[in-house]
Amino acid sequence: MRFRMVIQAFGLALLAFTLSWGPGLATDDTDADWSQVTFDDDVSVEELQSDEEQPELGEVVETAKDAQTAGGPQAAGFQSADTENAAGQSDFAVDVTDISWPDRVAPPAEIEPLFVRAFTDVMAGHNDSNPIWSPTGDLIAFERSIEDKREIIISRFDGTVLQKIYHRIPEENNEMDSVFADILEDVSYNAGISWSPDENKLVFMSNGGSGNYDLYLLPILGEERTIRLTDHAEKDSHPHWSPVADRLVFVSGRAGSADIYLMDLASGNVIKLTNGHKTYLYPQWSPDGSKIVMINGSNENHDIFLIEDINRPLQTLKALTRWRYDDLRPVWSPDGKKIAFYSNYNLENNSKIWSIVVIAADGSSPADGEGLAARVVAVNVIPDIERGPAWMPDSKRLVYVKNDHKTYNPIYIVQIDEKNNQPINTQTKMNHDLACSADGTIAFRAQVEQWDHIYIARLKE
Repeated sequence: MRFRMVIQAFGLALLAFTLSWGPGLATDDTDADWSQVTFDDDVSVEELQSDEEQPELGEVVETAKDAQTAGGPQAAGFQSADTENAAGQSDFAVDVTDISWPDRVAPPAEIEPLFVRAFTDVMAGHNDSNPIWSPTGDLIAFERSIEDKREIIISRFDGTVLQKIYHRIPEENNEMDSVFADILEDVSYNAGISWSPDENKLVFMSNGGSGNYDLYLLPILGEERTIRLTDHAEKDSHPHWSPVADRLVFVSGRAGSADIYLMDLASGNVIKLTNGHKTYLYPQWSPDGSKIVMINGSNENHDIFLIEDINRPLQTLKALTRWRYDDLRPVWSPDGKKIAFYSNYNLENNSKIWSIVVIAADGSSPADGEGLAARVVAVNVIPDIERGPAWMPDSKRLVYVKNDHKTYNPIYIVQIDEKNNQPINTQTKMNHDLACSADGTIAFRAQVEQWDHIYIARLKE
């Protein structure tokens, strides 16, 4: 029942800044070349190791948290993420009797979906992951790993493939390439998809086979031509296209630490939005394009931060959470009123057990203590490091994967207000990477004979 995860390397070298800051968290043995990954001085490649007990879930990382476990549950007081938040620190333990805790009830009734079908061909030899719906839900882009290579596939709703993206940087010196033909890397890694609002374009991250990760634009869907948006010695990743304008936010280490940057696509101008000594990751635009939510922290303690006014980023930066638990991958509800994220706060005080927390996007929810703990809506979940919690279009429900090996990690849906959690009978195994379209169709990956493939499902009205 305990999902063994990154998260020291989620320092994040959670550095899915290891791209997703570099290749990100690997989903199978061939997903990423960890030798290419460097960023945080606190994390080394040697600290990354496979989880032998759960190999079918992909590559994960376990690390001990001695400071937390040494004192046992009685030492579970709350503390701020960094010194600038020290004024908000709490030093009490949560009184669990006052918290309505999900999952402490009778087994829920199972939901029968309207349909579940394989979206991609179920065949050996490749692993498909991270489906991303276009804004209208007419198209899906996803990532396909074949040995060490990763390409992006763009498909229609019926599964018809429109385009494959396998970006390679043009060779500039054929003689040099010939001399080092046995040494030079010839593997391109393409990932980190974000659609434009008109869904005629998309941005993605690629190393182009060169080993360095930059951002690229596919300006015309269906054509092979791409435009390089960044060209820097440091990694650029986590792009997210504004839902209302041709602007991107992304993460870069070009200033010495992972910060959030804003790019205007028309002019190419880049503005640095954050200025912190700790890592900023996973920026996400609000639905109206006026705010940005992200995480900030280091090692195993990240908090949720919000830029309330994109025109005054440093003046309006505020912490939405500030406790000693690790909070990851914040995602806006479609109506822009709530933010859901993963947290390793739980009643067992076990840093390897993850929950989903939902807070008010305006900052009115408690930032720590019992008040924040009471916002937990689902427990013992498998965090989706690629995308974060998946909202249904009504902004009242979330779908997620339950960490339950007895039933092969089933998909659940939770009603936010009632905290009513129910399994969805998809009859698929080892589910992950959930995403919801504008009409409520769920896309996800599931495992078939040790290979990952994309499925879609629809719930009854």
